[in-house]
Amino acid sequence: MLKPLLLASFTLLTACQLLPGGGPAEYQRQAWEQRQPGCQGEACPLVNVDTLHFPGEPVLDRLIERRLLEMTRLHADDPLPDSLRGYARQFLREAEPEHTSYLQAQVREQHGGLIVIELSSYLYAGGAHGLPGRGFIIYERSGDRELQLADLLLPGQEEAFWQLAAEAHQRWLVEKGHAEDKEFVAFWQFQPTRNIALLSDQVLLKYDVYSIAPYASGHPELVIPKDALRGVLKPKYL
Repeated sequence: MLKPLLLASFTLLTACQLLPGGGPAEYQRQAWEQRQPGCQGEACPLVNVDTLHFPGEPVLDRLIERRLLEMTRLHADDPLPDSLRGYARQFLREAEPEHTSYLQAQVREQHGGLIVIELSSYLYAGGAHGLPGRGFIIYERSGDRELQLADLLLPGQEEAFWQLAAEAHQRWLVEKGHAEDKEFVAFWQFQPTRNIALLSDQVLLKYDVYSIAPYASGHPELVIPKDALRGVLKPKYL
């Protein structure tokens, strides 16, 4: 679960890395927590937000907020809240004791003119445990746009990419001690994921809970080294 923050809202200037040819990508951390009005005690519902503001990247700012808001929906066709503050008000109006919602955006890496943002969420609305979520944004500064997998791959290489991911899954099974467990392998089979991060030395695939492993396994991570992606990724992303 994401770590709670202090009740007071604050904005923190964060250290930046230099981007080749682009200068520093300055950003600020913006964190705040809101509890249900009039409620007292440890069981009070709360919304905890820990996000980012890029003064020179308004498109990325809007993208981060939208992606965090999308993570608040229980169903894909639920209406999207108008803002994070608006979401907090709505959630707290309807929340019952102990209901909590955490939303977080962090800079995972900056390299080669790209900013990689990792998104996290955790929603508890009753039951045995809450529902965590993860996601990534690969943002290309020169084009003011989010890169999708199709933007990263050479033409016709999607099948080859997922074959490399399947091989990474086999390595993960061995590493976690599941490779010889026939029931586990048969039930928790490999599948693609939308959560892909292009890092400086590898491609990282992160999976939602209950996708390729049980809840107790958290968010499984598969790694494809960039050396294995030659002829699959576009050269400029290698």
